[in-house]
Amino acid sequence: MDEHREPGTDGIGRRGLLAGAAAVGFTVAAAGAAPAAAADGERSPSGGVPADGSERTVVLTGRLETGAPDFVHLPVEVPPGVRELAVRYSYDRPAVPPGTPGNSCDIGIFDERGTELGGPGFRGWSGGFRTEFAISRAQATPGYLPGPVRPGRWHVVLGPYQVAPQGLEYRVEVTFRFGPAGPAYVPSYPPERAAGRGRAWYRGDCHLHTVHSDGRRTPEEVAAGARAAGLDFIVSTDHNTSSSHGSWGPLAGPDLLVVPGEEVTTRNGHWLALGTRPGEGAPPAGGWGRVDWRYRARDGVHPRFAREVRRGGGLVVPAHPYCPYVACAWKFGYEEADAVEVWNGPWTYDDESALDSWDAQLVRAARGGGRWLPAIGNSDAHSAPQPIGAPHTVVLAEDLTRDHVLAGLRAGRSWIAGSTAVQLDLTAVGAGRMAGIGERLAVAPDAPVDVRLSVSGVPNGTLRLITDEGQLRQETLPASGTGVLVWRTTASLAAYVRAEVRHPRPDGSPGRGNAMGPDLPWGPMAALTNPVLLGH
Repeated sequence: MDEHREPGTDGIGRRGLLAGAAAVGFTVAAAGAAPAAAADGERSPSGGVPADGSERTVVLTGRLETGAPDFVHLPVEVPPGVRELAVRYSYDRPAVPPGTPGNSCDIGIFDERGTELGGPGFRGWSGGFRTEFAISRAQATPGYLPGPVRPGRWHVVLGPYQVAPQGLEYRVEVTFRFGPAGPAYVPSYPPERAAGRGRAWYRGDCHLHTVHSDGRRTPEEVAAGARAAGLDFIVSTDHNTSSSHGSWGPLAGPDLLVVPGEEVTTRNGHWLALGTRPGEGAPPAGGWGRVDWRYRARDGVHPRFAREVRRGGGLVVPAHPYCPYVACAWKFGYEEADAVEVWNGPWTYDDESALDSWDAQLVRAARGGGRWLPAIGNSDAHSAPQPIGAPHTVVLAEDLTRDHVLAGLRAGRSWIAGSTAVQLDLTAVGAGRMAGIGERLAVAPDAPVDVRLSVSGVPNGTLRLITDEGQLRQETLPASGTGVLVWRTTASLAAYVRAEVRHPRPDGSPGRGNAMGPDLPWGPMAALTNPVLLGH
């Protein structure tokens, strides 16, 4: 899951970056200019723009109350001649009783092109991870987009997703630094192809964070960690910003495909936009580097953004749908989803819930002939010691390219591994045909079907074969961690078959009982597959 601040705390924890609440009002005051500036801090003696090297600061203050709108857009008039715009903010954190949300306020900025939902004005978002940032033509603080600081009405956006009963008082300082704009920033986007092995199984982590949102690893460190973990591809999914996309070019290579993406953190759940096209404009002619997040399920706009991602060839994937923290749990339904993240980071009870919910949807789809939703798993790693690639998704792709990897994920030709030490193969054979994970074995209802699951890398683990009727076969692996399970069925008895591989319980027993108590029914997940569908 995401780095998340527990209710009533100021620290950053394991599960997410969110936004919410609103302003009662704000005031604006101009602070002193640097000595080189004219006396009024705005005009030089000649009547032009302020002298190079001078500064002017505007201070915005206000108070937020509970129950107000989710986002507050504070207008700021940017004068001509600004080389760099810098913002610093703070807010009060009054003591609250145990169990009562304290103050937490996120921040971002939009330029003179406006704050329209999905519009071009976005210039950056850092959530609650930073207290200050700066933007110029040549560079910007991670999370923010370099580019011209044009004159006009900009907006600082506050996202106070938790407000204490006492209210939240904020202070925003916007400093204009005058001078030549400097050279233009030149992004280096990653190539859409790496040196693959043709049609093969490729390992990748589709949910990773860097210093461009609430991660503590640089893109360089993430790329190095992915290579050390034995991954073939990664997707960059910083929260609500595309600012890292232009830095991945030198870090990709023949051995590592880097796919741009975003974690869209709405007020009613998070979703992964996998395979966004970096650059300006909307697809298919241009890029779709950023996806807006400023909405709730009741606003009815999620389908719009899902379609825009899909138009550019990307995937829409609800992330950690049963995350227990505020604004993390998924509330949009799955009609617009291309896959669902059922395993996020270390295996926990909310992953068990996501798996159960996904399997129930799979049963309905398999029995009713509807569309089934593939499962994926990712590390959601933010910083050490969270390991990159634990878990990751192993996808059968025609080659190691953006489009082929996304096509494999979309088709469900994939399984999830807790580490690269785990190897797995699941096939079904009948009527002279063979089908693998994510495929359909077209056989008559009563034709015999032999299902074969082979696994290595899970010492003393438990193999499980699961159908629309539930678990129908289980075996224990030896200490070597390698074994094969063979089971015969028919399409009339099983609409699909999928596999789970569990680590042993801490006490070594198979166990029974509730999912997170001392009687854990199975050990933590080591691997799980998408289904092989049976029948016509």
